[in-house]
Amino acid sequence: MTHSPDIENLKAAAAAFCLEGMPKEITPYGNGHINDTFLLVCNDNGTEKKYILQRMNRSIFKNPAALMENVANVTSYLQEEIRKSGGDPNRETLSVIKTHTGENYLEDSLHNFWRVFPFIDHTFCLEKVENTGDFYDCAVAFGGFQRRLASYPADTLHETIPFFHHTPSRFQDLKKAVEEDAVGRASMVQEEIRFALEREADTHVLTDLLEKGELPLRVTHNDTKLNNILFDDTTRKALCIIDLDTVMPGLSLYDFGDSIRTGANTGAEDEPDLSKVGLNLSLFEVYTKGFLTGCAGSLTPLEIRLLPMGAKLMTYECGIRFLTDFLVGDTYFKIHRPNHNLDRARTQFKLVADMEKKWEDMTKIVEHHGSMSNA
Repeated sequence: MTHSPDIENLKAAAAAFCLEGMPKEITPYGNGHINDTFLLVCNDNGTEKKYILQRMNRSIFKNPAALMENVANVTSYLQEEIRKSGGDPNRETLSVIKTHTGENYLEDSLHNFWRVFPFIDHTFCLEKVENTGDFYDCAVAFGGFQRRLASYPADTLHETIPFFHHTPSRFQDLKKAVEEDAVGRASMVQEEIRFALEREADTHVLTDLLEKGELPLRVTHNDTKLNNILFDDTTRKALCIIDLDTVMPGLSLYDFGDSIRTGANTGAEDEPDLSKVGLNLSLFEVYTKGFLTGCAGSLTPLEIRLLPMGAKLMTYECGIRFLTDFLVGDTYFKIHRPNHNLDRARTQFKLVADMEKKWEDMTKIVEHHGSMSNA
């Protein structure tokens, strides 16, 4: 990433967009680690208008035109669906502010990529589940995302990160890292490597069903963490899904599974004490019920039946990604201590193992709430 933009860069970028009023204040906003985010306040005849101005990370997002085309098309579609159902499209989804030349983003003279969204006021984000109601509302919101986009032609979206949730490809990356052993760490992690390799058959389950046409290609968010939802200040209900950079074609099971991986784990993602790590079945049930409620019958029976596999496979996939990065020398995920990626991998594998122990319970929970949702 290049150096932080100065105020003149920020003013010049803001001036390129169709804003209401004149910019009067631009300040850093939020705690995101990928893009540079600013709160832009404009004065429109004495009325404040707020926007989010972002400089996109050009080292990660190498094709901003494709990414922003996805975001603009999906948000436009969501606005119409929300309007049809009597909701508020200005608060329940993001919208893209165009440049004066009608583009979805700006590339400035320094080759920085900029975009602007209206600021959604009177909202807040949660970094962790504070109560089961929050997790349920999160599930309803991401289920609603699937429902509202169920008829969207997912194959028209750009794949902005190729093979992002293609587990067989992630598995091959791990095998290559083991064989090359670039930094001499393979001997330290033989148990973890064995755990990963023993589950190779699982890697193909979802991709094979997709290729056979037995699972539908859908619009997926691909980063379904709790902090990617805005909650309403007054009602404390999940209001708007944000951070749409990874929206692309995928499987509903990816979004469900990643939420379980991050939200129903009894320990932190990088917890060194594995005795603290496991699947919270109560939270798994809360999320399953909420997700199916939000989907409101838009999933197929096979998608519902495979929800436990989605949870297991997304956790396993993340584990092998952490292990791969450890083996190649920690080149992708940021680390904050020695063996950080190894701790992360071990945590994911412990969660996978606990899911396998609780598989019958997970299956019964899904069968129960799946039958209720289709009743």
